[in-house]
Amino acid sequence: MSKYYVTQRVERCIGCRACEAHCKDKNDSAKDAYYCKIMEVGPRIKNGMPISDFVYMACFHCENPWCVEACPTGAMQRRNKDGIVFVDDVLCVGCKACMTACPWGVPQWDGKTGKVGKCDLCKDRIDEGLEPACVTKCLSGCLEFTTPDKSSEVKRQQFAEQLLQHRS
Repeated sequence: MSKYYVTQRVERCIGCRACEAHCKDKNDSAKDAYYCKIMEVGPRIKNGMPISDFVYMACFHCENPWCVEACPTGAMQRRNKDGIVFVDDVLCVGCKACMTACPWGVPQWDGKTGKVGKCDLCKDRIDEGLEPACVTKCLSGCLEFTTPDKSSEVKRQQFAEQLLQHRS
C-alpha cells in the first residue's frame, strides 16, 4: 500500500468532474485517457426524488501491483520510499501488458504519446510538498490527500456521522 491515499466524502461530491479536468491538464493526457475518474452510481430514489452518487476512482497503488509484474521493460514501477506506482515514460514501449494485468483498468492508453499513463498521485507535486492536482482543485472539497491511517480515522468518523443522521 502506498504511504499516501486520496479519500472521498461521497456525500459531498457533486459530480462536477473538476478532479478529472485538472488531472488531464496537469498530465496533458489524451482526450480519452483518464488517470482519475468520477463514476456515477444510480440513480436511486431518496425522499421521492432520483439521486445519484459520484465515486472517485484512481490507482490503488497496490502493495504488489500486477501492472508492475506484467511490464516487460520495467517502465511500470513502484517507488520504495512511498509505494507510489508510476510509469517511466522513457522505458514504456506501449505494449499494454500493464493494462491487461490491472484488474481495475487503471493504466490508460494515451494515443497522443503512444504509451501508457496512469495516476501517480502527482508524485512530482508530492516531492515538492504539494497535494495532487485532483485534490487541490476539487470544487466541493470532497477529496482529501491523506495517509492510510488517517484515512481509516476519516472513514470511522464518517460512519459515526451517518449513524447519527439516521437516528435523528
